[in-house]
Amino acid sequence: MITRKELIKKYCEFFRKKDHVIIPSASLVPANDPSVLFTTAGMHPLVPYLLGQKHPLGKRLVNVQKCIRTGDIEEVGDTTHHTFFEMLGNWSLGDYWKKESIGYSYEFLTKTLKLPKERLAISCFAGDDDAPKDTESEKAWVSLGISKDRIAFLPKKNNWWGPAGQTGPCGPDTEIFYWCSSAKPPKKFNPDDSQWIEIWNNVFMEYEKTKEGKYVEAKQYNVDTGMGVERTLAALNNLEDNYETDSFAPLIEVIEEMSEKDYQDNEKEMRIVADHVRAAAMMIADGVVPSNVEQGYVLRRLLRRAIVYSRKLGISLAKPLTKTMAETVMDSYEDYTELKEKRKFIHETLSAEENKFEKTLSIGMKEFERIANKDISGEDAFLLFQSYGFPLEMTVELAREKKIKVDVIAFEKAYKKHQELSKATSSGTFKSGLADHSEHTTRLHTATHLLNEALRQVLGSDVKQRGSNITPERLRFDFNFPRKLTEEELNKISTLVNEKIKSSLEVRREEMSFKEATAEGAQAEFGHKYPEKISVYTIKDEKNKRGWFSKEICTGPHVKNTKDIGTFKIIKEESAAAGVRRIKATVTN
Repeated sequence: MITRKELIKKYCEFFRKKDHVIIPSASLVPANDPSVLFTTAGMHPLVPYLLGQKHPLGKRLVNVQKCIRTGDIEEVGDTTHHTFFEMLGNWSLGDYWKKESIGYSYEFLTKTLKLPKERLAISCFAGDDDAPKDTESEKAWVSLGISKDRIAFLPKKNNWWGPAGQTGPCGPDTEIFYWCSSAKPPKKFNPDDSQWIEIWNNVFMEYEKTKEGKYVEAKQYNVDTGMGVERTLAALNNLEDNYETDSFAPLIEVIEEMSEKDYQDNEKEMRIVADHVRAAAMMIADGVVPSNVEQGYVLRRLLRRAIVYSRKLGISLAKPLTKTMAETVMDSYEDYTELKEKRKFIHETLSAEENKFEKTLSIGMKEFERIANKDISGEDAFLLFQSYGFPLEMTVELAREKKIKVDVIAFEKAYKKHQELSKATSSGTFKSGLADHSEHTTRLHTATHLLNEALRQVLGSDVKQRGSNITPERLRFDFNFPRKLTEEELNKISTLVNEKIKSSLEVRREEMSFKEATAEGAQAEFGHKYPEKISVYTIKDEKNKRGWFSKEICTGPHVKNTKDIGTFKIIKEESAAAGVRRIKATVTN
């Protein structure tokens, strides 16, 4: 069996030999991306470079990136859906193009992994009013020996990537499929046949979408590829179930032991528990803590679902489910050193949330008993779901034991309405889009650097950034501090930021090693991994004996001079989590 570590090593080493530099996985919490709660693809941390900024390590990059996607939480339980997953990716930032990219992919699959060419099929962009048919990719595949019968041309919904937000880089993609059945693969490729599993996607960013919705030629042509580790491992090992790969098998074994049940008879429940606890451990290692908003809400929801389904499996309340499983995650993913470094924090966070939710479950059971003297309405079933974490199937099962019914149709209507409201809220909060490097967002971004240093000077040098989120409307900055700030402290911070803005300080970008940057006093984000060479933004200040006011490791974007920021104003100061405070602020002309 090909293991997870073997696949990652083979991939990174292959591209290293093709002059790519291996970069570390970025945090699951995007540093400066207001469009998403989590890093959902390997390209997210690279957006400034996809837009033309020079990367300190060159034009060819490769890595395995930790990702979280929250849209499929309710789908987890089948053989392929996951909340946390790993994405292998290689990038060309204005360097090689379609022929070379496709050639590398084909060579890796057929020579390094030794997959038979006869089991491969390809899809390409069919073309529309925005962009022509991608015959260039087709020619590249045919030149490598792929039959035209195995190449399908599909519309934009299938073979076009991006932009991730409203504007930005995008373009056609070519997807690679692998025939997973033991039966002989058919001569002609049918994309609707589920035996063909997509394992790799090569995106060719040759366009930029404008605010007006038009697609214009990009200033820089980029290649962005993605290969899902879990799905590819299943294909390589002729498995129809991703949860049978070594990405999940150790976790499934722990659940089997704790529940004293076999996986074969309890696949759905065990998949949910394994997926959710793995994702939770990864989130906490990157600084996320359970809460009722944003990333913390997703974490809390995952843990509650995992606990509910573990109880359905009969795992005793006395058994420390999440703590035991977190140890297995740490052992299975030892290449992510942050898991070991945060071991105590992960255990304490998981245990506290598990204990807290047990009390909520007990209250929920009392609520169920109160309403279960008759058939349960859709509204009551949704109340149990939203307030107490009861999945619909759990409510239905409990109702069946009492020989009463649940109005499933009404529940689904209430749930659909809830989803629509959640999406509307998210689009409002994160409407700026991944590629929003607008003038106002850029001003706010530089303002966070001034705010970071002002906090340290007013509150103490122990203050460190714990996260940020920037939209065109406001900045949000999280930092460690044990209490609510006083009005006097907030006034001092705001005054200091505005003084530095009015001082017309130069903002300068330099490239150096991480070691050099920290030696010079540059601030780094808590829990973030950095490559060997990084960008440092310095806000110069000749009146300061250091010669600068702020120095941070960052990818941008920034104004050239602080005078371009405008007037800084703190809107709100509040708690973000235990020991973490949050400031929301804006700038005006």
